[in-house]
Amino acid sequence: MSNELNRDLVVGLDAGGTRTRVVLASAVTGHTMGEAVAGPGNALTVPLPRLTDHLAEAIGRSVPERVRGGVVAVVGGFAGSAGFAEFAGGDPGRLNALAALTEALRRLGIAPRTVGVSSDVEAAFASAPGTPADGLALVAGTGAVATRIAGHRCAATVDGDGWLLGDEGSGFWIGRGAVRAALRMADGRGGPTTLARAVGLALGLPADLLEGAGETRDAEGSGGAEEARGTEGVERAGRAGRVEGAAAGWSAARREAYRMRLLPTVMAQPPITLARLAPLVAEAARAKDPVAEAILREAVDHQTAAVRALDPRPGERIVVTGGLLGPDGPLTAPLTGRLEDLGLTVDRVADGCRGAVALARLGHGGPTHAAGTV
Repeated sequence: MSNELNRDLVVGLDAGGTRTRVVLASAVTGHTMGEAVAGPGNALTVPLPRLTDHLAEAIGRSVPERVRGGVVAVVGGFAGSAGFAEFAGGDPGRLNALAALTEALRRLGIAPRTVGVSSDVEAAFASAPGTPADGLALVAGTGAVATRIAGHRCAATVDGDGWLLGDEGSGFWIGRGAVRAALRMADGRGGPTTLARAVGLALGLPADLLEGAGETRDAEGSGGAEEARGTEGVERAGRAGRVEGAAAGWSAARREAYRMRLLPTVMAQPPITLARLAPLVAEAARAKDPVAEAILREAVDHQTAAVRALDPRPGERIVVTGGLLGPDGPLTAPLTGRLEDLGLTVDRVADGCRGAVALARLGHGGPTHAAGTV
């Protein structure tokens, strides 16, 4: 390894909504020489100074000072960065990513021959075995996007429209669904769900407001919830069969106080932080909570619809990544089955770091456009 550190090196970054991961690798062999993790790296939602700090921290920790002069190429796959080559030049996310990355490298005294910015989806796709150039990619983490890749670049994109307008079926979308379900149970519009108590605990609401909120006993005839499709269908079926109200032991006064405390607590935080509530839905679904199960079913429906919109061809490869699609991800099994039903070959990757390294190596020794180098 010491001999490889004395040769040309490349750096690959996967900068997502939750964390930034950096890998230092040999430009010749691709072997990992170092790696580190820092804070979020979404090029649209993280303020530029903070983004620069996160990049500098991760790169600085992964690249020892004594070898920084050997770094010949750097490529970052950024959430929030456009992947379309013909439109990327004026893309705000790409410009932010490039500015932050350039400044971070300057601070560290790293002067590579090429610096490239790709989308996180492009980097994730290139992380698959063999560094494929063409196919489909699906990212389902904090956000969600499906993309057709051609020649290592995005050729068509479905969703990825951010928390306000899209990212349907994402960690944010699921976390928001948990809060919505809790509010509906509290005000009587929705059926009983353990999510009300779980959300309250996660957000630090007073314990006395949650007394009775965990009661989800169903009366005879409530089995219709198991057959309903979609959150609203489950809530209607739950309402029809629940015992003496949404939660027999959750008083009207506590429910109203719960709502009055929950709303300002949620509103005081950046919206995207709702993604951290997604594991609560997965846990509740494993315990057969019908509302949580419905939220996850809808998430799978959204992800499947996004892939279908790309007109997948039987036998085509699709690379999937993101926390929701990891080995133990709540959407992994059902969504994999849906994708295989479409005739797709599913490859799962941990993140886009290896792909960013591959694109950096390709940019150093091959066509520079492959990594979007500048």
